[in-house]
Amino acid sequence: MPTSAGAVTADDLELAVQLAVSVLRTAPPGAWDAKAGSLEWDCWETVEHLSDDLFAYAAQLAPKTPPVDTEVPFVWESRRPSGPANAVHANREAGPDGLLQVLDACGGLLVAMVRTVPPDVRAHHGYGLADAEGFAAMGIVETLVHTYDLAEGLGLPWDPPAGLCSRVLRRLFPDAPRDTAPWPTLLWATGRTDLPGHPRLTTWRWYASPIAER
Repeated sequence: MPTSAGAVTADDLELAVQLAVSVLRTAPPGAWDAKAGSLEWDCWETVEHLSDDLFAYAAQLAPKTPPVDTEVPFVWESRRPSGPANAVHANREAGPDGLLQVLDACGGLLVAMVRTVPPDVRAHHGYGLADAEGFAAMGIVETLVHTYDLAEGLGLPWDPPAGLCSRVLRRLFPDAPRDTAPWPTLLWATGRTDLPGHPRLTTWRWYASPIAER
């Protein structure tokens, strides 16, 4: 079981995805057209976007020689104006169960890549040349904060483990406060909430490259 400190692992990523899938399975079947929190996307589109993030991170690590200056050139396209530009889209006829199976599958692809890619491998991300741990951490942040967006839209509780949040804050957000609760701090670091003593961010980013290489 992951501990509260140390490196971000494939187990951490797997935990985040499974927690998200489990809570989203409790959503009312007719709620998926609701807006996802502060996003401009509906809840269905947001799960597709999250699935696409996890898929894209796995794909970036997958080539025998991963690209270090560009993304693997899949076609990302929106299904409607202002919708998310994805390579991954779920078949609407499969319903919410099918949508969440897509999320589970894309999460599993990234988990598998993080488990198998050697630690010295690097691949391109817009926020820094990342190793497998970095892609795991990015996948966790995407999962935790987009499930927060979804939970707001679907009316679900969502309170991920503090240790999980602490590890990704340490790995990706070097300037985030260390004396505040990890989950509210992660929401603050991704521009979603205020934090006592820290006004809400209007712009934000993470740092994907390994800590020793910054």
